[in-house]
Amino acid sequence: MSIGSKIQELQNDLPKSVTLVAVSKTKPVSDIQEAYDAGQRIFGENKIQEMASKWEVLPKDISWHMIGHVQRNKVKYMAEFVDLIHGVDNFKLLKEINKQAKKHDRVINCLLQIKIAEEDSKFGMSAEEATTLLASEAFQELENITIVGVMGMATFTDNLTQVQQEFRKLKDTFDSLQIIHECLEVISMGMSGDYQLAIEEGSTMVRIGNSIFGARNYHS
Repeated sequence: MSIGSKIQELQNDLPKSVTLVAVSKTKPVSDIQEAYDAGQRIFGENKIQEMASKWEVLPKDISWHMIGHVQRNKVKYMAEFVDLIHGVDNFKLLKEINKQAKKHDRVINCLLQIKIAEEDSKFGMSAEEATTLLASEAFQELENITIVGVMGMATFTDNLTQVQQEFRKLKDTFDSLQIIHECLEVISMGMSGDYQLAIEEGSTMVRIGNSIFGARNYHS
């Protein structure tokens, strides 16, 4: 099945309340263009400079999402165009995004990455840390960022009960944070292997790559 057909199938399959982020990391511009031609407008990348090089040559109505771990010294390379940064896991990073957004007279949307998995390799803050951040005076002073929701990555496991519990934890965290920060509306959770379960547990945004573009080639 072609990339375009897979995009259309997913768009028909997903509830209207769920946004599809096509994860195009490591994939060539031609693959992204094919997905674009099928109607997809939101693409996710996990390396800032790779995303910036694709932004330069692809249609300008694409909404670029940074879904990987973000290094503060590289924020400047995407501040001009990025639409949503998924992986904000500390206040220093938020301050840097705010600083770089201000240089371009923009307000950049961000998601707080909550650690829901047991794996040490996964980044993210605790629900308590997120609550403290959103309630702080220092956060209120940041005028060039908007926290619009939360993001989480489940443990890489075949144990669907565990994955379900981790997704549920993110939804519970979202609900509690929404009480103190009413403009939260995005719950970014679920990937190719578990997005249907994520949607059942309240996801409003899924990040799907392999099911669209096939397995990634990290050696090209």
